[in-house]
Formats: sequence, C-alpha cells, structure tokens
Amino acid sequence: MSLNKSSKIGVAGAGTMGTGIAQIAATFGHDVYLFDAYPEQLETSKKSLENILNRQVEKGRMSTDEIEGILSRIHFVDHIKDFAGCDIVFEAIVENLQAKKDQLARIEAIISKTCILASNTSSLSIASISSGLKKPVRFLGIHFFNPAPVMKLVEIIPGISTESEFTNHARRLISSWNKITVLAKDTPGFIVNRVARPFYGEALRIYEEGIANHATIDWALKVLGGFKMGPFELMDLIGHDVNYAVTESVFKAFYYDPRFKPSFAQKRLVEAGRLGKKSGIGFYDYREHANNTEPHLDETLGNEILNRILVMLINEAADAVFMNIATVEDVDLAMKHGVNYPKGLLEWADELGPNWVLSELETLQDYYGEDRYRPNPLLKQKAKDGEYFHEKR
Repeated sequence: MSLNKSSKIGVAGAGTMGTGIAQIAATFGHDVYLFDAYPEQLETSKKSLENILNRQVEKGRMSTDEIEGILSRIHFVDHIKDFAGCDIVFEAIVENLQAKKDQLARIEAIISKTCILASNTSSLSIASISSGLKKPVRFLGIHFFNPAPVMKLVEIIPGISTESEFTNHARRLISSWNKITVLAKDTPGFIVNRVARPFYGEALRIYEEGIANHATIDWALKVLGGFKMGPFELMDLIGHDVNYAVTESVFKAFYYDPRFKPSFAQKRLVEAGRLGKKSGIGFYDYREHANNTEPHLDETLGNEILNRILVMLINEAADAVFMNIATVEDVDLAMKHGVNYPKGLLEWADELGPNWVLSELETLQDYYGEDRYRPNPLLKQKAKDGEYFHEKR
C-alpha cells in the first residue's frame, strides 16, 4: 500500500487540533472525514474553519475557489462508520489514555485491514494506547503542534509494535503536506516536550531563588538569547494548568528524576486559579489598568540567566541523542520548528563549545550538589575528545 493524494483521511475529534489536521489534509487534495460524537462540536468546527479560510482570502493568501475546494473535501460526520473507506485515521480527542484506547478500538473494528491508525497524543505512551488494539503493528503516534496548519513540525513516533512500513508510509504522507517530520522514540515527552522542560523549569527555579523577577528572566531570554517569547510569557500563554500538568506528567514518567521537578511557584498559581492569559492573570496581569513588573536591564545578570537556562536545555538535547530518542539533526529540527528556538540546541552547543557548556554545568552541580545539574555522558565525551555534535565543515 501507499498513501497519495487520492488517499482518504479520517480524523476523530473536531476540536482545534482535529479541525487543523482536517484543514491540512483537505488543502492537499484529500477527501477528509471529520468525526465528532457531539453535533454541536462539528458545527463549531465548521464555522471556525470557514472563518479561518475566509481570513486567508481577505489577506490575499487564497482565492475563493481554493477555500470552496477545501471545504467541499471535508465531510463532517457523526458516526465512525464513515471511516470504513479511509486509508489513514488520526485520533485527536481529549488527552486521556482510556478515552483514546476506547475510541481507537471502536475505529479499528470499522476500518480496512490496510488502514493506518495514528494518535496525535503529545504526552501519552504509544505502547499504552496501542494495548487495546488487535493489530498494533499499523498504529503509531503522529504529533502535530498547535496551530497545526501553521506549525511546520510533526513528530513521528512508532510504538514498540509498529512495523516500519507503516511508519514510512505515514511519514511520507505528512512530508507531502509540506511538514518537517522528525522521528522520535516512544518515551515521555517525545522530543520537544522533553527537551523544552528546562526552558520553564530552570526559569522557575531562578525565579524561586530570588535571583531575578519573571520580567527580567523573560527579557534576558528574548533580548540577549533571541527567543521569541520568554518562559513566563509562554507559560502564561499556554496556561499554567496545562504547562504544570505536562511537567508533572514528565516528572512522574521519568521516575521522579530531579531534572524534571515541578515548581511550587507554578503549582500555587494553578491552585489560585491564576492560569495566565485565559484567566486574566498569571505571572503577568492582563487585566485593564494593570501594573506589571518591569525587567531589571542588567546585561551581566541577564547573561548569567540566559547561560544557566541554555546549558540546561543543551544538556537535555544531548541526553535525547545519548538515549537514542532522536538523531542530532532531528533534535535540532524539532526545537527550531516545534517551539521556534532561534537555533538548534546542539548547533548552539557547537558554537559555544562543548567544553564551555560542560564547565558551566559542572559549576552548577558543584554549587547546588544536586543531580538535577549532572552533565550528560555524551556531552562529557564530546568535550573530552574535542568533538562537536554536528560535523564541522
């Protein structure tokens, strides 16, 4: 079998992500069957999609004929029986293991023997989700980033039972949609949500220690580091309930490794209902006439903050390679295109020099005496041998 433009696409779940996946597939000429058990959600999805596409016409990015074509190819259906003729079905429902297992088992009973099944999970084990399937060899994780039509990166995650032919077919299909695909091992957080943890975690640690306020930390990462958003701005945007839950989930999944330890400061915000932009207040106050904390524009302090967070990120990126989660190239692609980092973390490590990165981490480990700051063996090896992560040209 092979997947091409004539392949029919199924999407289970008409929320933001499911609607986005349907939009991408229809844009590239596929007939799409978008299912949701709730008719009102299907109606919401349809109206949202029409509004999004009409804005593209207003901005001159698409013609009326193009959006009419896209909408005509999306079939809003209220029963999974409509997946019977599909060649691949994406599950994009709530991030709950049992709900996903139940939904996929129902879909498996409808689809053909050659149809590929995929989950858009961002944090759940592919092996766990597949355990309820009769034919797990054709099931894998395909993780789009929100908003799916805009974000270039897609993580491809085969499970322990997935046969390579299904992974290859799915990856070629997603690549044909002008997406950048990276291959990740089925471990907590995959690439992006694993490697990015120190961006939040170390920033929160610096804040809790009273080294700098949240505005100063954000200023250091944006102005001195070139990141598009600071960690506190980004946590406020994501929502502290969501961001804290992911951190807690990764922490537990890694058997309470101190590298992923959640923050009490963020926990208290969640408990107080200060969830960020969506609640009107988080680390920043988004309400009318709010008085927000100003950053302390001290470049020496700012560089200390940037370097501390950066070496922790690099260490995590090195660990992803060391533990065979992904290749050096895929780790860097993932961080550039999944969370819009200014450059790949291992590319950054090569620029700074593995020796310098190692020295900074060892200084932190000596000062705090915590396993949280232990340097990764691959980083230590690169520094010892005078090597780089990427081949120097």
